[in-house]
Amino acid sequence: MKKFNERSRQNLSELNKEMLASWEAERLFEQSVALREGAPSFVFYEGPPSANGMPGIHHVMARTIKDLFCRY
Repeated sequence: MKKFNERSRQNLSELNKEMLASWEAERLFEQSVALREGAPSFVFYEGPPSANGMPGIHHVMARTIKDLFCRY
């Protein structure tokens, strides 16, 4: 089972910068697009995240459930 690093006194701004740099270095977005090339399009039925800030895991979970019920 994979364990995640626990962080005390998080600096979310710094964590965000580190994660973005990692994604850019590994070209994760470009890889994700290349992996889906030629595949059928995937549509999210639930709208974009709230405009007033970064989504929390509770937003992600609720919208995933809403999307699954609409789709299936």
